[in-house]
Amino acid sequence: MVGYGCTTCIGNSGPLPSDVSKSIEEHGLVAVSVLSGNRNFEGRVNVDVRANYLMSPPLVVAYALAGRIGHNFDTEPLGQDRAGQPVYLKDIWPTQAEVAAAIEKGLSSESFRKEYSTVNLGDTNWQGLSFPTGDVYQWEPDSTYIRKAPYFDGITKTPAPVTDILGARVLAVLGDSVTTDHISPAGNIKTNGPAGKYLAEHGVKPADFNSYGSRRGNHEVMVRGTFANVRLRNKLAPGTEGGVTRLLPEGEGMSIFDASVKYAERGVPLVILAGKEYGSGSSRDWAAKGPNLLGVKAVIAESFERIHRSNLVGMGILPLQFAEGQSAESHGLTGEEMYDFAGLTGLLKSKFAAGRTLQVKATAADGTVKQFETKVRIDTPQEIEYYEHGGILQFVLRQLAAK
Repeated sequence: MVGYGCTTCIGNSGPLPSDVSKSIEEHGLVAVSVLSGNRNFEGRVNVDVRANYLMSPPLVVAYALAGRIGHNFDTEPLGQDRAGQPVYLKDIWPTQAEVAAAIEKGLSSESFRKEYSTVNLGDTNWQGLSFPTGDVYQWEPDSTYIRKAPYFDGITKTPAPVTDILGARVLAVLGDSVTTDHISPAGNIKTNGPAGKYLAEHGVKPADFNSYGSRRGNHEVMVRGTFANVRLRNKLAPGTEGGVTRLLPEGEGMSIFDASVKYAERGVPLVILAGKEYGSGSSRDWAAKGPNLLGVKAVIAESFERIHRSNLVGMGILPLQFAEGQSAESHGLTGEEMYDFAGLTGLLKSKFAAGRTLQVKATAADGTVKQFETKVRIDTPQEIEYYEHGGILQFVLRQLAAK
C-alpha cells in the first residue's frame, strides 16, 4: 500500500522505482494500478501509470497480493497455507459478521470525543506560527504557495463593452473526451516542465515541489501546469504527448505555457478546438481558470460537459459548439488558421444567447477562408451578465462594491 485518501487520488503516492519508470518509458508499457479511490484517469495515480482500476479496499489488497491485473480469483490461488495447500480469495474474504465485529471492537464514541475535543488547538507547530493581523490579507511577495492572482488587475467600476475576438490563434486541437484532468493541473510537478522550472528558479528544491493541489493558491504554478498533463495529445503537434504545441505562424514546437506567453506579448487571443464531451470528469475550477490565464478566449467543441461549460463562462471564456454532425475535421480545420469571432456585441444585447448562432471565420496561411456557424453555449441571461463582466469573479466584486 502506497497511500490512502487524497494521497492516491491526487497523485501523491510518490515515484515508482527509477528502473521501473525507465522500463515503462523505454518499452511503451501500459502499467496498471488498482485503487479504492474515485480517480482513475490515466496518469492521475502516477504519471507513468496509464491503466487504473477502481475497486473495494479488500480487492485492492487481493490484487496487490496477486501482483497482476489478469489474476483469476475463481481459479487461481493467492498463495499457499503452511501445509502447502492453495488458498483462494473466497477462503480469506471476511463475512459480514466478522466485519461488524471488527468495527465494534475497533471503534468507540469515546475515541471520537477525545480526538475532537482538541481539534481546534493544533499541534505545537501550528501553535507556534506567527501571523499578521488586520482585516486585509497580507500578501507575501516571495511566497511560492500563495500569490495574489491577476483576475482583478485593472478592473473598472463598470465593465467595458464586449468586443469581438479577432485574429485568434489555436493553442491546441484536442480529440474526444478530454477531461478536466487533461486540462487542469493535478498530481506531482515534473522537474522539467514549466511549473518545475518556475519553482527551481525561485529556490525550491525538487524534493519540496509538493503537488499542484498543495500549490493551487499560486497562479504562477497553476497556469504553467494547465494543459500539461503527460497524456494530453495535441493534434497541432502530431507525434507528441504532453503539454506541447506549435507557435504559429512560425510552427516552432514548445510548451503550451511558453507559447501562450509569446502570443500574449503579440496581443494574440487564443482558442481551443475540441471534440465531444469536452471537460468531462470531475468538476475543477482550475480547468477554467488555467485557460483564462493562458489567454484562451473561446473553446469550440462538438459538445461540452455541463458544469465545465458553465465554468468556462464564469471565467469569461466563450463556449461555442459545432453544428450537429460537424467538427473540426468535417470543416477541414488544422488549427493553423487565424480565427475571427464577429457579432458578439449584437448577439448578447437581448440578454438571451441560448440557441443563437455565431459565424466563425477561419483564414488559412494561403488566404483561404472557411466560414461556419457555431451555437453559442451561454445558456442563460445570468450567464450573459457574467460574460459581460469578464467572468463571475468580476461580477460578484462589482456587486459587492455597489453595496
